[in-house]
Amino acid sequence: MSDKEKKILIVEDEPSLVFTLKDTLEAENYDVSVVTDGANAIDAVKNTNPDLLILDLMLPNVSGYDICKEIRDLKYTFPIIMLTARDQEIDKVTGLNIGADDYITKPFGVKELLARIKARLRRANAYSKSGPAEILKLGEVTIDLNESKVVKPGDKTEELSTREVEIIEYLLSNANKPISRDDLLEKVWRYEYSTNTRTVDVHISKLRAKIELNPDDPKFLVTLHGVGYMLRIN
Repeated sequence: MSDKEKKILIVEDEPSLVFTLKDTLEAENYDVSVVTDGANAIDAVKNTNPDLLILDLMLPNVSGYDICKEIRDLKYTFPIIMLTARDQEIDKVTGLNIGADDYITKPFGVKELLARIKARLRRANAYSKSGPAEILKLGEVTIDLNESKVVKPGDKTEELSTREVEIIEYLLSNANKPISRDDLLEKVWRYEYSTNTRTVDVHISKLRAKIELNPDDPKFLVTLHGVGYMLRIN
């Protein structure tokens, strides 16, 4: 399936913006569905199984934060781009911490949004089943980047989000080398939160719980105090 056949779900309650987004995305040959109430968002996700979600933060009945968190709790890994009128760094960090992949502040240019959509779909495609298989063994743990999952002893399986796969992929490309939080923010998130790296720590903590047998005493995804993180593979 090419990007132009991908399914995009829009969860947004502003009529004029819905019209613009739907018209623009359909002109790019995306298969577009729309939900205007947060209460119906999860059902729409289950019914459409989208390749990407455009999610407004301020919605009737249920907030975009709650929707995003529930989607990730349900183990959906498709990219989520959050839309909001807020421009506070803490709002962005909160959204990223609960599983959003990107964040764009209203008002925004349609061309910018299209570029972000295409970038997120490209990165998601890199880890799709049609991509090259990539298996990483960390002791007794197997990480299947192709299937976005972790298999532990006893066939215990953990699902990986797109963001978590991206983190592993970047750390793997720099295996056994120290990587700073700022570097991860720039290379994985494409943001420069040089004054606030808490979002990296939160994601690393969640990822470590999935790939380590004993997260409190990690052997592979280790913290280098005052420096950042490192993925040890030998």
